[in-house]
Amino acid sequence: MKKYNFLTVILLGITLIGCGDTKKGENSLFNIDDSAFPAHFLPQEAISIGILNPNSKEIDSITYFINDKKVGSTKGTEKFKFELKDQKLGYQYLKATVYFGSDSSDATKRVELVSNIEPKLLKYKIVNTYPHDKQSFTEGLEFYKDTLYESTGLEGASYLRKYDYKTGKIFKQIDLDKKYFGEGITFINGKLFQLTYQNKTGFIYNANTLKLEKTFAYEKDIEGWGMTNDGKYIYQTDKTEKIWKMDPATQKMIDYINVYSGTSKIKAINELEWINGKIYTNVWFKDAIAVVNPTSGAVEGILDMSGLRKLMTDVTKDDVLNGIAYNPKTKTIFVTGKNWTKMFEITVSE
Repeated sequence: MKKYNFLTVILLGITLIGCGDTKKGENSLFNIDDSAFPAHFLPQEAISIGILNPNSKEIDSITYFINDKKVGSTKGTEKFKFELKDQKLGYQYLKATVYFGSDSSDATKRVELVSNIEPKLLKYKIVNTYPHDKQSFTEGLEFYKDTLYESTGLEGASYLRKYDYKTGKIFKQIDLDKKYFGEGITFINGKLFQLTYQNKTGFIYNANTLKLEKTFAYEKDIEGWGMTNDGKYIYQTDKTEKIWKMDPATQKMIDYINVYSGTSKIKAINELEWINGKIYTNVWFKDAIAVVNPTSGAVEGILDMSGLRKLMTDVTKDDVLNGIAYNPKTKTIFVTGKNWTKMFEITVSE
């Protein structure tokens, strides 16, 4: 088994299987010829698309589309070659519009583009251990001006808290309306953004006063999970393998990536943190953190955090690892979990 497959098992906890689509095209006149297609494509590869013409129609030309974007055309039955290097990881939807006589017909096919990056197994060192409120169902964790903020979940018990991580002293706490299940948070442009789980509602607070300034509805029909930002855009998760990219000024989704470790998509990515140009993410119900390239979605590193459970005697399997906060002042990372009694300050290395 390849090294990256072993590391992916840490994230998935399941046997790895291929995810290729073996369905034939929906159209009976023409089909995209997939006889030479591999189970998965890699970014450095090109895809050569040909058409099966079982009824021997006289084809004039073919126009090709990738994910509904026109990418080229050919005369007659000539094959079309397309480089995959600039495509995002995940499923690619191929369409060939075949023109014959005065008619046209579409042939379609789905293929999967996976990561060609072998994730590195990273290691961590605990530099400090601090108390963490056992009642905190941690969803978001973030530093702002050297002070730690935490967002928690559960309906009727969700809050946003600003506190001293060394002592646990609470400076300020905002309790959410009982109908809301709090989720991830992030600070950007003097504002604090907070998501909710299935309420499809987000909140924008003044970062300094924590006064609520705006409530917004999700543009997409998704759940709210984790949040982070790169100083210009917000990134958020929705329980799938997707990380959405949001414009904080409009709260509109402008793009997304799919997270892959090798040939496997990593679903249920949760809490996020932007650290030195990479996205660190918890994987729900896994004692692991994946380090993700924010442009491609490829997992570049994996932190096996299972050793932290051995340092606590009062956590169950349902008390999952969740919460990543980078302190730029100390250049260390703080991690905890839902209903954990401890929070760990760590450094990370290869």
